[in-house]
Amino acid sequence: MQYKTIIRITGLLMGLFSMTMLPPALVAVIYKDGGGTAFIQAFSVSLFLGFLLWYPNRKQKGDLRTREGFLIVVLFWTVLGSIGSLPFIFSTEPNLSWTDSFFESFSALTTTGATVITGLDHLPKAILFYRHLLQWMGGMGIIVLAVAILPLLGIGGMQLYKAEVPGPVKDSKMTPRIAETAKALWYIYLMLTVACASAFYFAGMDVFDAICHSFSTIAIGGFSTHDASLGYFESPLINVICAVFLLIAAVNFSLHFAAFSRRGINFKVYFKDAEFKALIAVQLVLTAVCFATLYNAGIYDSAEQTLDYAFFQVVSISTTAGFGTESFSSWPLYLPVLLIFSSFIGGCAGSTGGGMKVIRLILLFLQGSRELKRLVHPKALYSIKIGSTALPDRIIDAVWGFFSAYALVFVVCMVILMAMDMDPTTAFSATAASLNNLGPGLGEVADNYASITDGAKWVLIVAMLFGRLEVFTLLVLFTPTFWKN
Repeated sequence: MQYKTIIRITGLLMGLFSMTMLPPALVAVIYKDGGGTAFIQAFSVSLFLGFLLWYPNRKQKGDLRTREGFLIVVLFWTVLGSIGSLPFIFSTEPNLSWTDSFFESFSALTTTGATVITGLDHLPKAILFYRHLLQWMGGMGIIVLAVAILPLLGIGGMQLYKAEVPGPVKDSKMTPRIAETAKALWYIYLMLTVACASAFYFAGMDVFDAICHSFSTIAIGGFSTHDASLGYFESPLINVICAVFLLIAAVNFSLHFAAFSRRGINFKVYFKDAEFKALIAVQLVLTAVCFATLYNAGIYDSAEQTLDYAFFQVVSISTTAGFGTESFSSWPLYLPVLLIFSSFIGGCAGSTGGGMKVIRLILLFLQGSRELKRLVHPKALYSIKIGSTALPDRIIDAVWGFFSAYALVFVVCMVILMAMDMDPTTAFSATAASLNNLGPGLGEVADNYASITDGAKWVLIVAMLFGRLEVFTLLVLFTPTFWKN
């Protein structure tokens, strides 16, 4: 294990990450909200700490192996999540404890969207902008951004990319060189953000709200500049724009790359993809169920209003964004629990969404169907296909392993929360919301996480990391095999 090289890279990334403190400081100057001092302090501390790690090891260069890649990815998220808490610690408004500062930072960076802050409408603009900026950076993955930079510094990035990009098949690249792949991802990400911000602005948001909400929409994060979230704007048009861009961000970014390649625009690429079709089908079914239930219950005044609330809330929760027009926990009957369960599906592999990913659920369904067929015809040979491609059993085994590990982490976290005297409904929904990187839950965490204990917040921070790193990337560090030469 090349520890000095790992320390050097970590210090380098800490130095680069410190630059994220400067845009919020500029926002503080523009709006004269007095929030800039905390960011200058945080910038100085994080830059100094990064220099301390980098300078003594600056000459330590070497090719990264897979093990180093996994370790660096975990270190980046834990170290940078910790560094990201500095502005909240130094800030006097909001006046957060260390635990709450770490919780807010990790929630933003992992795009979970759970918050301990109330009174968002009255916070300094700099703090609001910083929360959304963290989500935007975490959405695509800080590591993928770094992969485009590290090759210029003599560091190969393929191992980092394989450890970071979600999905059951991680060896595929859109372009021959990994640096070009990372750049392509970020070009798409940036263009979608600009398009989303423009749409929000022309729909009635001011410039600041449009930029902030575009960050959290494309990142599928769910943070808002208002306590009422998107319900503050009371605009069906804004709701539709948000839902559409959430669906776009929940699609595998390699599909976007293929659809808008240099050969021209080709929308047929989407409809040939089994995962995309399954994602849309899930949204349509959930929307129909919620609409029918809400309409029959007479919750809203008209069918149009009911459809607006149902469609937006379904897309927001099932893609793991967590935006709200109102608290879905107040909906009747089984709907709140149904939506929480839908967040386990999440977005597509290679998207900014959380959850277990649509492709894994497809493969689990196909594997279950194959086992039923084998009961009837024990000697028959059945292959699992996605489209016309037969998948090797290695991938199916990996999906089953992931599902088992995901369920195990979920149960352990939930039981620990219940052991901390949290009621079962809150413990279940808080664990699901954190592991799926969703944000809002039920019970005590329906609106925010300020009322739960500090111990529970640290458990949920760990759950956020497990969800963001797709369980295995973090879990592999706890195996003795990983540390053996």
